[in-house]
Amino acid sequence: MSTVESQPVSNGVRLLVVMGSSGCGKSTIGTALSERLNAEFIEGDDHHTPENKLKMANSIALTDDDRWPWLKRLSLLMRSTDGTVVASCSALKKSYRQYITDCADESVLFIYLHGSSAVLTARLAQRKEHFMSRALLESQLAALEVPAADELSITVDIDQPIDAVVDKITQLLDAKPQ
Repeated sequence: MSTVESQPVSNGVRLLVVMGSSGCGKSTIGTALSERLNAEFIEGDDHHTPENKLKMANSIALTDDDRWPWLKRLSLLMRSTDGTVVASCSALKKSYRQYITDCADESVLFIYLHGSSAVLTARLAQRKEHFMSRALLESQLAALEVPAADELSITVDIDQPIDAVVDKITQLLDAKPQ
């Protein structure tokens, strides 16, 4: 893993997780945000086991037991990287977000990419060559626990161009209260 020279963002937090359901743009927005912040980007999907990818490709929703090792790997990888890190991860449940934070052993800011079911469905219909089955969107939306006020998070609507989403995120990072 390379060392990236960058400063912590929002109140000293250097670990950012771009989260949300399939089709919300975690990878695209995460990559663009990491470039904007001069940060390391970690693609969460790259750290799923082959078994998990096969399940998702076959429209089988992952269980908590499937997810815990993946979440731990991702958290430890984030923690082991110097400088600011942006990672993509669905982080659908509050317990997953807490687990990521606990494993990372430092504050993690979650950036929830919010999109309507219609927007997400349309995006997934255009997606090519991704292991995640479009059929799993409904189960992901059912499992989604929107970040609560007691969580370190920001929410951005994805029904706008990528640059506008990244602009909004960086504005919210700058405005995050002390």
